[in-house]
Amino acid sequence: MIVVQRPVALFAMRSRHMTEVFTPDVLEQIGRLTRIDPDLVAERFDEPRIRRALAETEVLITGWGCPPLDAATLAGAPRLRAVLHAAGSVKAHVTQACWDRGLTVSSAAAANAIPVAEYALAAILFAGKGVFTLRERYRDDRVFTPAAMVPGVGNFGQRVGIIGASRIGRRVLELLHPFDLDVYLADPYVTAAEAADLGATLLPLDDLLRDCAVVSVHAPSIPETHGLLDARRLALLPDGAVLINTARGEIVDTAALTVEVGAGRISAVLDVTDPEPVPSTSPLFDLPGVFLTPHVSGSHGNEIHRLGQSALDELRRYVTGRPLAHRVHEHELARSA
Repeated sequence: MIVVQRPVALFAMRSRHMTEVFTPDVLEQIGRLTRIDPDLVAERFDEPRIRRALAETEVLITGWGCPPLDAATLAGAPRLRAVLHAAGSVKAHVTQACWDRGLTVSSAAAANAIPVAEYALAAILFAGKGVFTLRERYRDDRVFTPAAMVPGVGNFGQRVGIIGASRIGRRVLELLHPFDLDVYLADPYVTAAEAADLGATLLPLDDLLRDCAVVSVHAPSIPETHGLLDARRLALLPDGAVLINTARGEIVDTAALTVEVGAGRISAVLDVTDPEPVPSTSPLFDLPGVFLTPHVSGSHGNEIHRLGQSALDELRRYVTGRPLAHRVHEHELARSA
């Protein structure tokens, strides 16, 4: 690896996230690749010390809580060339002014997709085995009922539906390859041939909901997907189906879902809700058909270090003149989280 000249870099995020995201080893490697002060972290861009540093900065390493990079901020950063985000979505801080300026933008969204997909995979397999329903039955009746005695339980030939061929959705499809499942995909931007390459059969959303016993949501939260699974569509799910949502709560109509699960017709695995956090009085906490977790499917605990490693890998590519592996393009944002 040859670095011709070490660029000036600056961290921009909430200071408390620095040690969560970057291990000492990763910080040391960033320091070898750039001229950076690891103790200087921009939580605001209007502080005098930050403004002086920003004027010399070529690479901004951002994270959760990075302030918006608006036109006024960019005017004070004439040498800025790249924004490497050590987290998922860049929508909160990369403004139109960044695209107009032609900045190179990268994201660790692919790294964050890994634990979400792993959570979804576990939920899909548990759902297929009837684990969520049988657990409740076992706890209530104290009667041992072998799964082989329960019709429809099992993951051999189980029909699984994936809503959204997003980055996470594609990772889930990849993880499902080794299993004897019938996998279906609903995504208006994917062709039948592309779905087949992903290991799935493309179906219209309504047909997927009618035909699949397990449905996992991986669509982005954009205006077109808000309330996507409303009362009409939830009613299409077959009796005993399990709906898994690790995407965003607003994609599913919470009131309609509560009615369906409350009636015992379907079950749900919810890592996200609308609103979030869910109110303490919500029936979702007590309904036996709901497995509720507090938005933990994304990078959590030591998984957060993967985000820092991803940013380091992108930085290494940048300083050695190689194409970035996870570059974000303006035209992609309308259909991404």
